[in-house]
Amino acid sequence: MFDDDEKDKCKYGYGVDPQAKDVRVQLILSLALGISALVTFCILRPRWPTLYAARKRRLDPKIDLPALPKTLTGWILPLIKVTEEQILTSAGLDAFVFLAFFKMAIKIFCIMGFFAVVVLNPINLHYPGYSGMPGIPGNGTMVALEEDDGEDKSTEKSYLWAYVVFTYLFAGMTMYMINTETVRVIRIRQDYLGSQTTITDRTFRLTGVPARLRSEARLTALIEKLGIGKVESITLCRNWKTLDDLVDKRQITLLKLEKEWAKYLKTQHDPHDHSQGEYRNDGATENGDEAPQRDEEYGGENERLLASQPNQPHVLEGQRPQISVWYGPFHLRSKTVDSIDYFEEKLRRIDEMIVDARQQDYEATDMALVTMDSVASCQMFIQARIDPRPGRLLTKAMPSPADLIWRNTYTPRGVRRLKSWAITVFIVILTLLFIFPTALLSTWLNICNIKKIWSSSFALWLGDHPIVKSLVQNGIPTVAVSLLNVAVPYLYNWLSNCQGMISQGDIELSLISKNFFFTYFNTFFVFAISKTAVEFIGALRDLLKDTSLIPRTIADRVESMSTFYTSFILLQGIGLMPFRILQVGGVFLYPFYKLSSATPRDFDLLKKPGTFQYGFYLPTALLVFNLCIIYSVTKDGAGILAAGVVYFTLGYFTYKYMLLYSMDQPQHATGGAWRLICRRIVFGLVIFEIVMIGQIATHAAFVQSVAVVPLVPFTIWYSYYFTRRFEPLTKYIALRNIHSEDAASDEAISDEDVDSGADSSRPQTVLRRGSTLDELREEGLSFVNPSLVKPLVQPWIYKDPPPLPNDDTRTESSSQYGQPTLVLPNADSSLGIGEDNVWQDARRS
Repeated sequence: MFDDDEKDKCKYGYGVDPQAKDVRVQLILSLALGISALVTFCILRPRWPTLYAARKRRLDPKIDLPALPKTLTGWILPLIKVTEEQILTSAGLDAFVFLAFFKMAIKIFCIMGFFAVVVLNPINLHYPGYSGMPGIPGNGTMVALEEDDGEDKSTEKSYLWAYVVFTYLFAGMTMYMINTETVRVIRIRQDYLGSQTTITDRTFRLTGVPARLRSEARLTALIEKLGIGKVESITLCRNWKTLDDLVDKRQITLLKLEKEWAKYLKTQHDPHDHSQGEYRNDGATENGDEAPQRDEEYGGENERLLASQPNQPHVLEGQRPQISVWYGPFHLRSKTVDSIDYFEEKLRRIDEMIVDARQQDYEATDMALVTMDSVASCQMFIQARIDPRPGRLLTKAMPSPADLIWRNTYTPRGVRRLKSWAITVFIVILTLLFIFPTALLSTWLNICNIKKIWSSSFALWLGDHPIVKSLVQNGIPTVAVSLLNVAVPYLYNWLSNCQGMISQGDIELSLISKNFFFTYFNTFFVFAISKTAVEFIGALRDLLKDTSLIPRTIADRVESMSTFYTSFILLQGIGLMPFRILQVGGVFLYPFYKLSSATPRDFDLLKKPGTFQYGFYLPTALLVFNLCIIYSVTKDGAGILAAGVVYFTLGYFTYKYMLLYSMDQPQHATGGAWRLICRRIVFGLVIFEIVMIGQIATHAAFVQSVAVVPLVPFTIWYSYYFTRRFEPLTKYIALRNIHSEDAASDEAISDEDVDSGADSSRPQTVLRRGSTLDELREEGLSFVNPSLVKPLVQPWIYKDPPPLPNDDTRTESSSQYGQPTLVLPNADSSLGIGEDNVWQDARRS
């Protein structure tokens, strides 16, 4: 049965019993998971270079990224030695900003941890009353207020002034570090972007173009009349939906044709897999029967789609793949035809429609993509307003051509705005619905709730098995919450792609915001105000009726949840971070992908590096950062700060490897995630200050509690200050930092270096390193809808990809591409793609 302490805890409504044993059990579990994943990675890394060195293998030779040894642990030291300049040149600005956040977090929490161990821990040990009622550790601070009967104890509890001081100290230090790091990031960002001249940096998006100006000539005249710069090219976005649909349809047909070819070639290599009735050149089957004659009623427009002609001189033995085609009124009739012939003919017809569609004129929309002759003139347009009327001729920065979602460029603004708001509302509702499974998990943290809701005998059994009890109360919920935080972002990623955003970069930034909202709300807020799933609605109703209860309620629950969040951070850092570098999802799915791959194109896709999506990794890191801030001054602050240092240290090297060697980031790097990071940190500071106000107030030290209140409006003001002072420089390029090609060899010294007395002889490798990663990646690109110029490639059947069709190679493609007699055996030569089909040589021979 429950002892007296357990009864007292249940009496006050707190069954969460934070003990050192729970953290030890979680630490052992995390170490077991992490070490096993790390050892597996060390073994597989040299054996699977297509997965763990995929990006390095495809990187431009001009980019100097050190190769890692193929020994078991020899890769660790070279990875540590990779400098920030090498990160910039080989991974880009976004990777640099992402890793800079981890380095800043390590510095902040090391300093905070020092003060927590040296100053705050002795105070907590000397004044145990701050941690709750003696005999019931961690039961929450509400009990202390009940015993004080609301009487002010500010004088008697003067030691609480230490917590006021450290609340100010930690908040001020965090803001100072944000300022310092932001200045450094802005300087490097300006130098990096100011030294490159990609087509993206010279192009801006013009929206709200009136109907009378929707022509290239009129827009060029209008822009050049302003005297800012010369227009190099203008692309008016038009309603290319018909053409884009045809190109997408062609791609689907091409993939189907390649799969049918793969089936056929497989039978060619398998001597036991041949039809019993193989075709002969005389038109009869091997058993002497006449080949079926063509039905006259299948003639007409679809004759070549529905008919196969087996009696061809180039027929080889082998079972041809077949397909059932439905046709006629309401598609009620069907016929089995040769699938290769069918898809070849279908592809030829689509090609004809695409060629015709490319010659058509399409209606212009209100969006234009303007490429200027210089980066400086483009930046002046981006940072200016052209038209005095609202919503007319608005300018915005452009993503890279490969990052642009062309379908959304001609979708009306009203439709895109409606889709954006509708999906945003749906995501908010969906996040609220996730409250219930999350609140249900919080039930497992409470031994009293387990006894009340689940089974008293089960609760008694857990009491007799402390290790199992620790796993149930801490292990299961932390693992479940971690898995939920991994799975839900995939759903939000799909929803974000449906919002009608112009580029993948915009989707990435939106995904960071959405996933942070989900992880913070469901991992912190729900656990902070509910003891059970049943109590959550009631607790939320009470808080909405009396908002003054919010600080006290959150502060009360925060302290009792410290062990859970320490365990959560340990699992995220030690337990799951090695699984990220292992890419366990890719390792698990790779055999299935390989088994399902049939064509050379499928196997080539297996070799491509995975895409590193910051929206999947950054929100969890921001949540851990904010949890460490919130708990930094509490009695368990030293432990949770130590766990935070471990998390960000392991995370820094894990993501450093992934960004440099194994995964790719296709978006044009602008470092835009930094402003999102800083906003979320400031938001966490506000929550931290509210929690401290509530915690001190529940100990009846009202003077000390009121002393913290001014910090909240100051932090809100700092957020406004940061937005006005720093954010413009995280969006735009300062004109003084734009270096012309004539001055490319000159050394530039920024004002920050002069003002701070920095050494002017420092190497300018960031400014003058030849070509940036984006310049190499965007070389030769232009802002033209790919559907207008994309080559109509031939099927990829053999090991080598087919040559791109052009004027010089179209007539030679058959001789360059495999053996003609093996390309389409048992197929009608009239079904070729265009006149230069691949069977001509076979017939001539």
